[in-house]
Amino acid sequence: MRIILSPARKMNVDTDSLPWRDLPVFLPEAQHLADALRAMDADARKKLWQCSDAIAVLNEGRLANMDLRARLTPAILAYEGIQYQHMAPGVFTRWEYDYLQAYVRILSGLYGILKPLDGVTPYRLEMQARLKTEAGDDLYSYWGGRIAAHLCAETNCILNLASREYSLCVSRYLPDSVRFITCVLGEERDGRVVEKGTLCKMARGEMVRYMAEHLIEDPACVQAFDRLHYRFDPARSSEERYVFLREKTESR
Repeated sequence: MRIILSPARKMNVDTDSLPWRDLPVFLPEAQHLADALRAMDADARKKLWQCSDAIAVLNEGRLANMDLRARLTPAILAYEGIQYQHMAPGVFTRWEYDYLQAYVRILSGLYGILKPLDGVTPYRLEMQARLKTEAGDDLYSYWGGRIAAHLCAETNCILNLASREYSLCVSRYLPDSVRFITCVLGEERDGRVVEKGTLCKMARGEMVRYMAEHLIEDPACVQAFDRLHYRFDPARSSEERYVFLREKTESR
C-alpha cells in the first residue's frame, strides 16, 4: 500500500529538526522545471503562480537562489498547510517516521513525487499550472505517466488522500491491476456527501497521523478512523471509495 498526499502552498526551511535522507527520485526533471521558470519573465511567472504581489516577491527570491541539492528540508517538515499542521510531523516517533517513509508519498508539481524524508527547497508550482515545456502546455503533460509508473513499481494498492488536482496525475495512468481507493471525508447535505475544504484537509492530516500511530498496512483498517467526529459509512462506501461522514455536533 502507498498513501498519496497533496503538498501545501506554504513552505518553510528547517535544516535542524530532522536530517533529510535522500534526494527526490525525479531531481533532473525538477531541475528542468526550475530552469523553465527562470526562463520566463517576472510578469509571466506571477500570472502562472496566480498569487499576490507579496507572494510573488517571496517566490522570485526563492527561485533566484534555488539550489535543489543544498540547504534542504525533509519534505514532511517543509510543507506547512492545514493538512500538515494536523498531521503534526514534528512530534512523530522514530517508528512513525519509518512508517511514513515506507508508506506515504507526497505528489508535487515541481518534484513529481516525494518520500517524506526527501530533501526539498521551498518553491511555488502547483500541478495544475500551465507551464509550457517540450512535452506540452501544462504539468500534466510534462509528468505524463511517470509518477504513476513509479508508484506501480512500489505497490498494487494506492490509498488516495490527495486532492483531485494532484490525484489525476496518478489515477488516469493506473492499470487495472492496481487498486485505487479514494477517501472521501465529508458531511451529509440534502442526501449528498459534501467535502468542505478546511475540514477535509484537517481530516486528511489526522488520518495520516492515525495510520502512522497504528502502523496500518491493510487499507481496510483505515475504516476504523474516528477523529474530528468522522465515522466510516459502509452504506455509501465501495471497494474504490471509502466514505467518512462527520457527525453533527452541537455548538456550545
